[in-house]
Amino acid sequence: MTQTPPAVPDGLFLHDDGVLRCQWCRASPEYRRYHDEEWGFPVTDDRRLFEKICLEGFQAGLSWLTILNKREGFRKAFANFEAEKVVRFGDQDVERLVADAAIVRHRGKIVSTLNNAQRVLELRQEFGSLAAWAWGYEPAADTRPHVPQTGVVLGPSAEAVAMSKDLKKRGWTFVGPTTVYAFMQAMGLVNDHYEGCHAREVALKARKKLKKPT
Repeated sequence: MTQTPPAVPDGLFLHDDGVLRCQWCRASPEYRRYHDEEWGFPVTDDRRLFEKICLEGFQAGLSWLTILNKREGFRKAFANFEAEKVVRFGDQDVERLVADAAIVRHRGKIVSTLNNAQRVLELRQEFGSLAAWAWGYEPAADTRPHVPQTGVVLGPSAEAVAMSKDLKKRGWTFVGPTTVYAFMQAMGLVNDHYEGCHAREVALKARKKLKKPT
């Protein structure tokens, strides 16, 4: 007698490898790798944090898969998102980037990245690192859902709204609350893998091992 396979909860999908994952990463192997190894895992490296907040700004109006597929192009175009190098970009670099098909050729977002590189250096002077500043906005555990439930939209949280306001006050651009919350999700300040997703517990274990930057 053939057994009926167990139902897959809403918001998850069962891939050919037998692993349950969040539905949003279904589209491609690269998307699944990003979901399994990066999204929701805590990050304290300033370069990666700066890269991510810039790329979230570029994503506005687009899918993250579009940006992910161009990520290597972005890294090459923006000196691997080393803020000390990006601040030296000038008008000729802007024109070069506007013509670069390997990235999203949006002049406003390109100029924003150059501006935000300078703002990173200012944050480092004040807080020691971008990471120390960013992790100061990590939501308290008792304010978060114990397990994210499918069908429930999470964010932007109060902390994302506060982070967005602070960034704007400091002169950052393309850092609205939705963009900032996506940054928090990706960099592990929150863990929004759905309950039942195999990556959720792995990300939680990584967070427990993390020494929060100060």
